[in-house]
Amino acid sequence: MAEIVLRNLVKTYPGTRSPATDDISLEVRDGEFLVLVGPSGCGKTTLLRMIAGLETPDSGSVQIGGRDVTELPARLRGLSMVFQSYAIWPHMRVRQNIAFGLAMRKTPKAEIDRRVGEAAELLHLTDYLDRYPAQLSGGQRQRVAVARAIVTDADVLLMDEPLSNLDALLRMEFRTELKRIVGKLGTTTVYVTHDQAEALSLGDRIAVLREGRVAQVGPPLEVYDSPADEFVGGFLGAPPMNFLPARVDRADGRTRLRIGDRSTAAPATLGDHPGDEVTVGVRAENIEVFDADGPDRLAARVEVVEPTGAAILLTVDLAGRQLKVQAPPTFRIGPGSPVWLAVDPERLRCYDPADSSAITVSG
Repeated sequence: MAEIVLRNLVKTYPGTRSPATDDISLEVRDGEFLVLVGPSGCGKTTLLRMIAGLETPDSGSVQIGGRDVTELPARLRGLSMVFQSYAIWPHMRVRQNIAFGLAMRKTPKAEIDRRVGEAAELLHLTDYLDRYPAQLSGGQRQRVAVARAIVTDADVLLMDEPLSNLDALLRMEFRTELKRIVGKLGTTTVYVTHDQAEALSLGDRIAVLREGRVAQVGPPLEVYDSPADEFVGGFLGAPPMNFLPARVDRADGRTRLRIGDRSTAAPATLGDHPGDEVTVGVRAENIEVFDADGPDRLAARVEVVEPTGAAILLTVDLAGRQLKVQAPPTFRIGPGSPVWLAVDPERLRCYDPADSSAITVSG
């Protein structure tokens, strides 16, 4: 068992007023792949380093596999770590780099050869074992770093933005490879990134951090589809979630949302509270765009057209607010043109303007 339990972790660095982690409690299940994601300075790397034993919390505790390891040095915690930089020895061949940790533990040579061979096969490095790092591409060097981490057969695998030094295409390819590898190993993994696409595609669960606190934790699609507050909705997604001020109205026996000078159907969860002011959140891909008016459609005007290949991203003006709208690749329109927008009410998310938290009011 290699579950990780974090309890009330607080860490403040000297010379700073705000804590890097502010009373964070979090659990990582045995064999789970948890991704810590958030903007720079949110505390995700500090949290990872406290799990690793590279930082000591001011208060709180870290448990791994039922053991309190808060005061244990990193080498006694039964974990391995992949850093943002490759951190591989340039004067050693790939074989020696992968085997370094095992050699330091004085593992028998036959066992080292077996484990290095298995790790190299898993990461497609078998043909490169006798090369030096300078003879490898960036993606291959990162594979060596991952192989060195997994070859020790640690209970916990920690990764601190391991793909950030790769170009976009390599990052996408290695992301797929990494998910396959970790899934095959079944090792409890905590992965830090600021890249939301990595977070959504890799993790069994993601924890979104903000200013040293956990804003939301859950399965990736659940967090993406139902953000707990406007920060999470605005951070996750490319483009991020759109937000609009709206007022709850009652018309013809139905609850509706008035946006600008028009209204649209309200989600059932909002209930019947006419006159209430809310903030409406909606994803670009959940907005249908039309070139003609119709029932429950909101009038807007196109400002920018951005073809992306698989879709066309429109920036439109709706009631004085800019929205991102994803249209089909066959949709043809130019800047300045009028468009009409429609949204399935159950795809709308409503937030309290006072504190930006999600609201679900019973009818």
